[in-house]
Amino acid sequence: MGESECQYLNGTERVRFLDRYIHNQEQFAHFDSDVGLFVADTPLGEPQAKYWNSQPEILENARLAVDRFCRHNYQVFTPFITERKG
Repeated sequence: MGESECQYLNGTERVRFLDRYIHNQEQFAHFDSDVGLFVADTPLGEPQAKYWNSQPEILENARLAVDRFCRHNYQVFTPFITERKG
């Protein structure tokens, strides 16, 4: 299971994409667009993060998610983001 999240600062000027990978209610790895790599959060995630980071297509796809997923859908998320801040 995974959870994806976009964090916006100044509209789409500064956007951060987080993709979390969860097993048995524990996050074992994540991708952070600020880091640009997959990071293991537990020993279970170490081989997975290493594999994902060794695959150029997977890494490029994750890095492009900021534009493809976050910025592209900004108009959809704007009302939700505004409500949470208020």
